[in-house]
Amino acid sequence: MEAVVRIKRELAYQGTVLKIYRDTVIANGIEEVFDYIHHNGAAAVLPVTADGKIMLVRQYRNALDRFTLELPAGKVDSPEEPRIECAYRELEEETGYRTDKLEYLMTINTTVALCNEAIDIFVAKNLIPSKQHLDADESIDVEIWEVKDLLELIYSGKMTDSKTIAAVLAYAQQEGIR
Repeated sequence: MEAVVRIKRELAYQGTVLKIYRDTVIANGIEEVFDYIHHNGAAAVLPVTADGKIMLVRQYRNALDRFTLELPAGKVDSPEEPRIECAYRELEEETGYRTDKLEYLMTINTTVALCNEAIDIFVAKNLIPSKQHLDADESIDVEIWEVKDLLELIYSGKMTDSKTIAAVLAYAQQEGIR
């Protein structure tokens, strides 16, 4: 493989969550310009109820202009915030449940062609009822699902959220659920 060298990075746009850069790169002897989206990172939680069901949230996603079924998740408050702390916070904020222990499941990169977003995913068991703490602009419904039914949604193409798909498949494999 030939070396790829970034020779310049310019901030093109800064939003509330993302910074978009214009990178100039030399690859295979050719100068190219790429868009690069910087994201500070996020955490997600696969909450498992006492009877082995999965708790998910249904919320509106502007980019898709529809509601999606997905893991409770959110971005870190700062680049220095440990992802596990973000996961504890998001679990309680979005579901109204908390836990005393999160177990690391996996890390995914969501859009490797143009964005560095990485999401650490944790499993929460021993859920303790608490209270939702939704942001003013959030409308989230909590739903409880059998793992087998989630697998059916995934394989039928009805579930499209990548972090949720990856987490459900990894958890089902880990637990021997088909």
